[in-house]
Amino acid sequence: MADPLPGGVGVSRLCVYDTVTPDGLPGGTPHLHLCCTEAYVVTGGSGAVQTISGDGFAEYELAPGTVLWFTPGTVHRLVNHGGLDIVVIMGNSGLPEAGDAVLTFPPDVLADPDRYAEAAALPGGGAPGTDVRSAYARRDLAIEGFTRLRDAVERDGPRAMAEFHAAAAALKQPQLDTWRNRWENGAFRAAQVTGVHLDALARGDATHLTHARVTAFAEPAERGRLGMCGRLDTYRPE
Repeated sequence: MADPLPGGVGVSRLCVYDTVTPDGLPGGTPHLHLCCTEAYVVTGGSGAVQTISGDGFAEYELAPGTVLWFTPGTVHRLVNHGGLDIVVIMGNSGLPEAGDAVLTFPPDVLADPDRYAEAAALPGGGAPGTDVRSAYARRDLAIEGFTRLRDAVERDGPRAMAEFHAAAAALKQPQLDTWRNRWENGAFRAAQVTGVHLDALARGDATHLTHARVTAFAEPAERGRLGMCGRLDTYRPE
């Protein structure tokens, strides 16, 4: 087993979808994360990320060199102006790819766990070679809900998010124990190890330095999996 990445984070390369959605903008599927902070390091192309949060609706431009991140509860949607390529850093060992994401489907879909699961699923989990049209259909349904949510927030303010947040939390309740295990064995354990090292150094004990080692991956473990916002090249250091 490889050592975890610093802080127990997850990392992947994202090539953002470039087909046009129902509102005329090319890009990915709007969603939020319940427990994880997400960061973008833009490596190519140009685009934007649209967000809905306690600050209302906003849009941020993305270009090579941009670093942008947001905390749990931020609804986000990537827009691809051309060749948008991003290194994505996710908290908690990539927990979002283990289910810590809720797509902005319309309220009637969010309220029904079976309908939500059917609408969110991709054939074969989106494995490389899956017909991308299934990901586009999922995305376009989420755009419909995103548009409604944005309009409600612009009209009524951040309180319009409450119903969506409650539905998102209810949908993912059955997965919380699995998420907790992933966090405990990833980010939490990484923080604990740092504490052990600090205690040892305070005693003048540097023995842990003799166990230093290097981990490298020449290429991703998998290329081209269909993600929420585009095709993912994934690394699995955990």
